[in-house]
Amino acid sequence: MPSLRSWLSASLLCAATALPLRAQEDAPSSRRQVVPMDSARAQLLYVSNRPDDHPVADYERAMKSKAATDSIFAARAMGVLKFSMVTYKSQAGGMTIPAYLFEPLTPKGPRQHAALVWVHGGVHGNMDQNYWPFIREAVERGYAIFTPDYRGSTGFGKEHHNAIDYGGMEVDDVESAADVLKALPYVNPDRLGVMGWSHGGYITSLLLTREAQGSPFKAGAAIVPVTNLLFRLSFKGPSYQRSFATQAGLKGLPFENRAEYIRRSPYYWVDSLKFPLLVHVATNDEDVNFEEARPLVDALQARQPTLAETKVYVNPTPGPSSVGHTFSRRVNRQTLEREDSPEQIDSWNRVWAFFERTLGK
Repeated sequence: MPSLRSWLSASLLCAATALPLRAQEDAPSSRRQVVPMDSARAQLLYVSNRPDDHPVADYERAMKSKAATDSIFAARAMGVLKFSMVTYKSQAGGMTIPAYLFEPLTPKGPRQHAALVWVHGGVHGNMDQNYWPFIREAVERGYAIFTPDYRGSTGFGKEHHNAIDYGGMEVDDVESAADVLKALPYVNPDRLGVMGWSHGGYITSLLLTREAQGSPFKAGAAIVPVTNLLFRLSFKGPSYQRSFATQAGLKGLPFENRAEYIRRSPYYWVDSLKFPLLVHVATNDEDVNFEEARPLVDALQARQPTLAETKVYVNPTPGPSSVGHTFSRRVNRQTLEREDSPEQIDSWNRVWAFFERTLGK
């Protein structure tokens, strides 16, 4: 009969040899299961992280379209307001940024006017003629309006298009526009605001949160803004991700560059808000879906109630694209006049009241 000592030694030896096997059973397999490769699905899901693979565009066609927009603005502005096509230098590397400037025909006098930087939307987009009736109204209300076609905008050739830096240096491009407005003798430099739609609302939000410490803007309106790139890219999928992962400033998807995607998402900067911010979103938005928009609204209401003014429009009358995403940009494409809905009227009334309250009449 074995001694107690020999029995304990044998038991401990068995336990020692069994532990690694049990741990291996409990832990996820380190070996990937061999599965048949579906080449069509693999191609659909593949997202490159090489800037050379950034989606291409018809650059010549975009330039012709932009030239047509220039002509339309010039024609519409005659006798109504002063229209100029200008360029300026960005504080980010000195890049030349084209822009439109819309001014009152007869300014009141030195430092008597507020001014707004209006930021267009789109991963690659530009300021087009469909904003005309709102620009005209803004100038009639006494604002100077400056609309930068920041890096990545279309209509300026391949180099400008591929310089896109979503949530990066493009934010510096827009912030730099304030210097142009400050140089206008009739503009009060303490009465500068910023406003944008979709991606433009996203840039507006970053300027008043992440960049707020040194921001020249005293108030901002973000309409249906992009809010959270981590959520957005997972929600939209590979076809959308390819326009991000191939940008030189990102070079990959959120799981590969998590900190940078967080840094570029306004949702994570709510606590840094320093100036009044208006945010309007729509429950039937099929671009910035409500699943993305609502957390930002909730965070602003909970943590910045004195600075944030928010409104959720429940199934507003659809706009020209993405259903509720353009609910407040309803414009007849032929006449370039507003096609108002109750929600559009309400949203713009709130925007003008907000800027009059924060920037002064």
